[in-house]
Amino acid sequence: MLGKFFKKPDDDMGGRVPPGQTLTTRFPVLTYGPTQRYAPQDVVVRISGLAEEKTFTWEDLLALPQTTLTYDIHCVTHWSKLGTTWTGVRVVDLMEHLRLLPGATHVMQHSVGGYTTNLSLEDFTRPENLLAHTFDGEPLDAEHGGPLRLVVPHLYFWKSAKWLNGLEFMAADQPGFWERNGYHMRGDPFKEERYDDD
Repeated sequence: MLGKFFKKPDDDMGGRVPPGQTLTTRFPVLTYGPTQRYAPQDVVVRISGLAEEKTFTWEDLLALPQTTLTYDIHCVTHWSKLGTTWTGVRVVDLMEHLRLLPGATHVMQHSVGGYTTNLSLEDFTRPENLLAHTFDGEPLDAEHGGPLRLVVPHLYFWKSAKWLNGLEFMAADQPGFWERNGYHMRGDPFKEERYDDD
C-alpha cells in the first residue's frame, strides 16, 4: 500500500528533496490530539509577549494583501510533497501592522487546542511564509489546519502550526510542544534536524 502513495526519489531533484525523504502526491494528515473544527468567522489571532498587544479577526486578515505562493513541503515523518500552492497573508505583510518591543528574538505559535511551536524571528519573517487559508485553490480543510495555519516551507512541517490563534514574541528561544517531547528546536530538513540530538 505504501508503495502506491510514497516514492523514493532517484536523486534530490536539483536540491528540492532533503535527505531521507520520500515523495508523495497525497497530503498525509498527522496531528497530535483531535482535529479542531470551527468556522472561519471564529478565527482570532492574538499578538502578545514582546509586542504591542493586538488582535486580528478573520475579516482583518482578509483585508490585508493576499498572496499565492507555490513551494515544496517536508514532514519530519519522511514525506515530501512538491509544488504545493497556498494563499494567505505573508508574514512580512502582517509584520507591517505589528510593533515589536526591544529584545524580541523569537516567536511562539499558539493553536486552538493548545499546541505550540517555536521559531526564531529570522525564520518567522522570511518572505515565503504565509498565514494560509487556501490550499490548491480551495479553502484549507480542518484536517490540514484550516481555517488558518502558518506555512513555513523551509523547515519541517511541524513548525507550520495548524489552527493558528496566537503569536507570542519572546526574548529567548523556548521549546513548544514537540520540542519539549524530543524534536529539534529548529527543524531544518536539509540538515535532517529531526530530533533534539541531531
